[in-house]
Amino acid sequence: MDMRLPRQPVFAQLSARYRDVRRHSLLLAEPLTDEDCGAQSMPDASPIKWHLAHTTWFFETFILERMEAGFKPFHPAFRVLFNSYYNGIGEKHPRAQRGLLTRPAMAQVRAYRADVDARVARLLAGELDAGQRGQLETLIALGLEHEQQHQELMLTDVKHLLAQSALLPAYLDAPAPVAAPAPPLSWLGFDGGLTAIGYDGEGFCFDNELPRHKQYVAPFQLASRLVTNGEYQAFIAAGGYFNAALWLAEGWDWVRSQNLKCPIYWQQDDNGGWREFTLRGARALDPNLPVTHLSLFEADAYAHWAGARLPTEAEWEFAAAQAPMETGELHPAGAGADGGLLQMFGHCWQWTSSSYSPYPGYQTAPGALGEYNGKFMLNQYVLRGSSCATPAGHARASYRNFFPAGARWQFTGIRLARQA
Repeated sequence: MDMRLPRQPVFAQLSARYRDVRRHSLLLAEPLTDEDCGAQSMPDASPIKWHLAHTTWFFETFILERMEAGFKPFHPAFRVLFNSYYNGIGEKHPRAQRGLLTRPAMAQVRAYRADVDARVARLLAGELDAGQRGQLETLIALGLEHEQQHQELMLTDVKHLLAQSALLPAYLDAPAPVAAPAPPLSWLGFDGGLTAIGYDGEGFCFDNELPRHKQYVAPFQLASRLVTNGEYQAFIAAGGYFNAALWLAEGWDWVRSQNLKCPIYWQQDDNGGWREFTLRGARALDPNLPVTHLSLFEADAYAHWAGARLPTEAEWEFAAAQAPMETGELHPAGAGADGGLLQMFGHCWQWTSSSYSPYPGYQTAPGALGEYNGKFMLNQYVLRGSSCATPAGHARASYRNFFPAGARWQFTGIRLARQA
């Protein structure tokens, strides 16, 4: 796996981070019942129990199996049950049937995590030569970043699950902050030019962020903030979901086939008012908050309606160098009244018009870990930034998220762009 690590890694720091990340996954599951944790609402989502076990399987399979003396699996069947897409490892339990895994119970999954954590801790505290230390640092760093990706998925998957209930139960029963009026959308100009794109730093990055390379970016403008619920309501009221001229051909077929009229978690009452399901439960739609949970099709249609377009990923990264790092909390927050480029991080992942493809000179790493990113570089689009569900410290300007054009259960929003 092609990645970069600190030049002088310290095992004590790595051990502390390992404990913190692993503990946070369990904290995310605390508000849920065991029944919540075992259910699967759709093939694209996974049960919380599966996420907790799979992230543990990663450390057991790619670290303990390779480096632990006298390795024995916690349970032989877990190698198949909690493999996700690593064909080089072997057989996999069908993704769409993860919700059928009533066994192991949550208690056994917690025991599995505790067992693997103790064994990884012993490896970190043991005597290793320089080559082993470097390999262990690399694999743990990847495993922790992988687990943070699943922490975000835990929140978005459980949100989709809870939204299927007529009770519309809250993941966290707490009042939502009231958003200030959204500042007027303004356009910020960027001269562009020949620029370097891709990761350039001392810390971790995924292989799809490399190699850093030169790319020409024409002069462009980027919207100062994300599109709001109120602005998207205007698109709906103007018949946006019924105007074929606004939609990509595949998007129009997608809208018609599913009879879609609004974002996935919006509901309109008998009086025409809108409500939105959130991780804090259902509430009146706040027009000042960013619209979220949109597909690429919806984001692109809105951009056409607004007389704009979606940015390319190179434009987004070029502009992000000037953006502050923000973090949200369970739902995208309002933009506030400050000037400059707002909401680039910590609110919604932002669709770009760029297909997810390898950078020039990209090479897939050998072995099963080489399946992490490279084999998905087809029929997907790049999203940039981070969301309110992204763990702290996991975002960076070069990060390349990716989903199919019809995906909308993630916290995805709209950043408009146009030519200068």
